[in-house]
Amino acid sequence: MANTAQARKRVRQNEKARRHNASFRSMVRTYIKKVDAAIKEKDYDKATTAYNNAVPVIDRMADKGILHKNKAARHKSRLNSAILGLKNS
Repeated sequence: MANTAQARKRVRQNEKARRHNASFRSMVRTYIKKVDAAIKEKDYDKATTAYNNAVPVIDRMADKGILHKNKAARHKSRLNSAILGLKNS
């Protein structure tokens, strides 16, 4: 356990930040799952709408540092490719 007052405070701050960031990560995953669900239903319009709702959230979390920027780009790219696959088939 932390011995100094400064170290104890950092423990408290880190735990608070961890819980806060965990909720943001959970929110991003939920948006991604909504897009995936629409893709599995093969509903192009619903998937496009879900994707358009998810992109700003993913970008915002990348800007905040919750997600790495490359991971955010990878998610967007893969979701968009899957949606375009629906349109073409």
